[in-house]
Amino acid sequence: MGATLICIGLCTYRRESLRDTLASLARLEVPEDTRIALIVADNDETPSARARVAQATEGFAMSVTYLHAPAHNISVARNAILSAARAQGAGILAFLDDDETVAPDWLVKLYAQAQQTRAAAVLGPVRAAYLPQAPGWMQRGRVHDTEPKCDSAGWALTGYTCNTLIDLAHPASAGLSFDPARGRSGGEDTAFFAALSQAGGRIAYAPDAIARETVPEARARLGWLLRRRFRMGQTHGSLLAEGRGMAGRLAQAGLAGAKALACLGLALIGLPDPLRRNSALTRASLHLGVIAALLGMRAITLYGQAAAAQHGPPQTPEARRS
Repeated sequence: MGATLICIGLCTYRRESLRDTLASLARLEVPEDTRIALIVADNDETPSARARVAQATEGFAMSVTYLHAPAHNISVARNAILSAARAQGAGILAFLDDDETVAPDWLVKLYAQAQQTRAAAVLGPVRAAYLPQAPGWMQRGRVHDTEPKCDSAGWALTGYTCNTLIDLAHPASAGLSFDPARGRSGGEDTAFFAALSQAGGRIAYAPDAIARETVPEARARLGWLLRRRFRMGQTHGSLLAEGRGMAGRLAQAGLAGAKALACLGLALIGLPDPLRRNSALTRASLHLGVIAALLGMRAITLYGQAAAAQHGPPQTPEARRS
């Protein structure tokens, strides 16, 4: 039997930080009895990252595939990577974000956990790096870190794509793809891993397979966290709504409303402590997002025209220095 092909997938959209991500991947250690390849999917309407990827990956030991997946829809980019990995005969697909960096042993640790547990997927944590001007409560609480909730046996209850490995040969992942209907609102990764779990796939956790992400100033704000949590709540609420009639949705909305009120009460109690207060407010925002989805509110748009307006036109190095 030949060496297992591991593809590493990166979706990108007008981020200069992609260069740092690619530089960290250039130093990767290759797990034993495997070979690795990189697939980059550019979600911009024009292939704005093509030259950046070519320059940053010159001399890479691994093969590099650049895909132009222009839809302002993250699911389209993720599915392009999925299709390319399957077409190349990959047994494993790992995803990272284009604003993250990893240590040389990152992939080795993810793959070792997959081999040990025989899980359908493995998650690693994402540790935030804060700029000096970030609020103190935010740095103290490390509220931008990402890690899964796990059950008593250590299996993750849900998944995400910012640091993950998927076993494409596992029966639970066969035929799965990311929902384009969620590709502008976000939550497509939550829905993907929910389907994986429903198909019998278990999700393991590799706490030492760390990705690191610098939190830009625009995200180091309470408003951004509230919006993010609300969107996460909408995703959870939409999954709760599946297969339920109006009575069932209203019951779930009532439960989420009670939780939101409890969180608001905790925010009042924790008023003098910014971390306690704001943590309670973000939890309340999550439950309000659940209610919104259960009652049929349209999901917040994170990708597409809103994202284009936020990012602006592709920037050259010269433009960024001006």
